[in-house]
Amino acid sequence: MSRKSTAFVTVDFENPGKQSGFIHIPHSPHEDAWGTTRIPIAVVKNGDGPTAIIQGGNHGDEYEGPIVLGEMARELDPTRVQGRVILLPAINIAAVEAGRRTSPVDGLNMNRTFPGDPAGSITQQTSAFVNDVIFPLGDAFLDLHSGGSSLDILPSGIIEPAPDPEHHKRNAAAVLAFDAPLTVVVDNLGERRTSTAASVAAGLTTVGTEMGGGGTVSLEALKICRRGAQNVLSHLGILERSETQPERTEGRDRPVLTIPGPPGYVFASANGVFEGYHPLGTEVRAGQEAGRVHHLGDPFRPPETLRYGANGILYGRRQPGRVVTGNCCLVVATPYEGELP
Repeated sequence: MSRKSTAFVTVDFENPGKQSGFIHIPHSPHEDAWGTTRIPIAVVKNGDGPTAIIQGGNHGDEYEGPIVLGEMARELDPTRVQGRVILLPAINIAAVEAGRRTSPVDGLNMNRTFPGDPAGSITQQTSAFVNDVIFPLGDAFLDLHSGGSSLDILPSGIIEPAPDPEHHKRNAAAVLAFDAPLTVVVDNLGERRTSTAASVAAGLTTVGTEMGGGGTVSLEALKICRRGAQNVLSHLGILERSETQPERTEGRDRPVLTIPGPPGYVFASANGVFEGYHPLGTEVRAGQEAGRVHHLGDPFRPPETLRYGANGILYGRRQPGRVVTGNCCLVVATPYEGELP
């Protein structure tokens, strides 16, 4: 039985040219009896070719994606397009406007709600609309993430594993075409409720990113993100390469890494303030001291020592000093040994 959504859009996905408008999801909180949650969307269509869906703002404290997609919505010339580009610059609009990872409306992390629920809360309805209405229109999906306010991550393209080997190769080829300084295979500890996992389940060629973070806007990550989005559209045949577009290396001579499951994460073992010992990019070893959690309110109590669980490079580092038990403090990435195109 098909899932029925009450959402409606103010663009026509089949019309040629450039359109900008909104996805409206009926929403009736205390302050508004017959209102809607309004999510920006742009569609650029011309000629024949594949459809790429590019999303930003899944987490509202990750800024590079929404900035780059806003630029594309304003500047992308339809005459350069062969196919269709669907832009979702601020898909989790309440979180984007609040600068929060989770929605202030229902407290949910959108990237743990797919495939969503068209009869659920606003976040669940939004992910259901993307899953049920937007994904079936597409051939490829590019989800632009950063580390957010809690993590600083080395800028990288992310390969979402696919169970089918040929699909996995398609994903890897598109991520290598994005041409980030690093490429990392990330399965989110087997989490299947993410947008990229749902995109893979829908059969789309899928590209993820992590573009810095720390709650700031990285100028270098913006450059990588702008260039990478253009590269993926060129890889798909939707855009021809412009004369001003730098030649991509498609990952040649660049490392491909993976997070080796639970040993790749260092979690806080107590409440306190985290002191990390190493900058991003440092080569580390399993068992090596990674940092300490200090008990500032009990200065006579020795700090808790944290250790790495895997060999590799330090890929992600917690940004706020204050931690509670279970917070992710550090992430280690190791060389990927799987097959690539």
